[in-house]
Amino acid sequence: MRREDIRNIAIIAHVDHGKTTLVDKLLQQSGIFRSHEHVEDRVMDSSDLERERGITILAKNTAVTYKDHTINILDTPGHADFGGEVERILNMVDGVLLVVDAFEGCMPQTRFVLKKALEQNLTPILVINKIDRENARPEQVVNDVYDLFIDLDATEEQIEFPVIYASAMNGTASVESSRQDENMECLYDAIIAHIPAPEADPAGPLQMQAAILDYNDYLGRIGIGRVHRGIIKRGQMVAHMKRDGSIKQVRIAKLFGFAGLKRVEIEQAKAGDLVAVPGLDEINVGETIADLDHPEALPLLKIDEPTLKMTFSVNNGPFAGKEGKHVTSRKLRDRLFQELETDVSLRVDESSADSFVVSGRGELHLSILIETMRREGYEFLVSKPEVIVREIDGKKMEPSERVLIDVPEEHTGAIMESLGARKAEMVNMVNNGFGSVRLEFIIPSRGLIGYQTEFMSLTKGYGILNHSFDSYLPLIQGDVGGRRSGVLVSHETGSATTYGLMSVEDRGIMFVHPSAAVYEGMIVGEHNRDNDLVVNVCKEKHATNVRSANKDETVKLKTPRDLSLEEALQYLNDDEYCEVTPKSIRLRKRYLKKNERERAQKDAKHSVHS
Repeated sequence: MRREDIRNIAIIAHVDHGKTTLVDKLLQQSGIFRSHEHVEDRVMDSSDLERERGITILAKNTAVTYKDHTINILDTPGHADFGGEVERILNMVDGVLLVVDAFEGCMPQTRFVLKKALEQNLTPILVINKIDRENARPEQVVNDVYDLFIDLDATEEQIEFPVIYASAMNGTASVESSRQDENMECLYDAIIAHIPAPEADPAGPLQMQAAILDYNDYLGRIGIGRVHRGIIKRGQMVAHMKRDGSIKQVRIAKLFGFAGLKRVEIEQAKAGDLVAVPGLDEINVGETIADLDHPEALPLLKIDEPTLKMTFSVNNGPFAGKEGKHVTSRKLRDRLFQELETDVSLRVDESSADSFVVSGRGELHLSILIETMRREGYEFLVSKPEVIVREIDGKKMEPSERVLIDVPEEHTGAIMESLGARKAEMVNMVNNGFGSVRLEFIIPSRGLIGYQTEFMSLTKGYGILNHSFDSYLPLIQGDVGGRRSGVLVSHETGSATTYGLMSVEDRGIMFVHPSAAVYEGMIVGEHNRDNDLVVNVCKEKHATNVRSANKDETVKLKTPRDLSLEEALQYLNDDEYCEVTPKSIRLRKRYLKKNERERAQKDAKHSVHS
């Protein structure tokens, strides 16, 4: 039988195509908020990092009521680095709203998340968003989406999707591109009409699978998922079926359903409902809560493996422990293993007593973890990101990315040349009109590490670069990409002086301001040449009795480059670390003493020759 009173849908889209704003308006128009209740914009982006960056990192769920139907809506991350979240969410729903920008059209992450949805045989509804945007081209975008469906081997039923034209910002939608209704009722109606009601067997033995993990200081770990069969009740004794095949008998102490943004305590839930089950301290993603007398496990969720790894180490520099609250290897280890409890796409291996190899889905995935940890008071070192090479059918394979670039026409040649040097292969080139060109490449993932800064420089800030994981391709021998310039390394420990910076600023681009604390071996700038140069930025001007006629002239230094966390991680070379503390992000050499670095270089050359 089917539960006709329920619809379970996920909203999927590329980053910044407006899915979280769309959820805002659906919630507001459903009447779940009281008239005087203050509701923030992007209400589903609950963490500080999500609000600051304007991206969804963690999947969230909410529920609205429309014409006697309960619509469970799951907001998913748009970035491929958080694909682990998307894969789990799609297992809980029967259909998806594919949101596409009316001007930008299909982007790499649109392709990535849609591919996942089609593989699970979900029913799609296409929402062309930002229809009021200048230069919107809805008809062309719909054609592009059709081409994408065909390219991804969609079934005939999936290709016959309804199209809704919307402006999430204005809270309007329509089935025609030429006009807009006053509200989004047509979108609600399309969900009820086209998204299949969940199949449900409330009389069968219980089966519920945890797809999202949450944590609460009072309730402990919370497993959120869909009841696939039977009825789950508060106080019921159930079988917790673990990944390793073992079964543990547990009691459902509390049970929560969803109403709007709130979790509401309920007595029971039937097949087809989404519920939150707290207090199961050992539950993990993909594990089944089953009937005690008929314990049957659902298939474990398939999660794509990590593609990038970094080493997290205890900070051993001269400033260690000055700015952070958690600085020991035990604290670092506990925090990383705590992250494993909620992030299924992460892997942590102890490489030594003081360092851990952390593997994730991409630079953004790992940088979000690093930023979260530094805000919590952790202080540590991280190494250059490295791609994870796999052996498939006896061949060494490396991850590759699909890159989509929008640039003004005059920069096309420079971009093609720079990506060609990084072993990229161009697969498509389209003139967007308005003097803009869209280029599509397949490139080894390591070719993109450190490319963002070069890209912004080549396009004078006018280029837009998007990428997502594509596939594993045969390993290309030799260096691909990487930084070409050397660095300026501090000669001593102290405070950078205006006089010291002025004496070396013609050698390159500085990373530090006057009076900034520096130490021996710290990277203070980028060298104009391809070799490293040791400089003294702490040099003081000697006092003399000679008075200069222009002594009162103000010294004007070039503005130093302030590196963000992502830029610092992309900038690293193999022999460098990024020192992360709650207050600072510093770059440093692995070996701080000059003679130690020279000895390491000699040993490396000797091992290569031998």
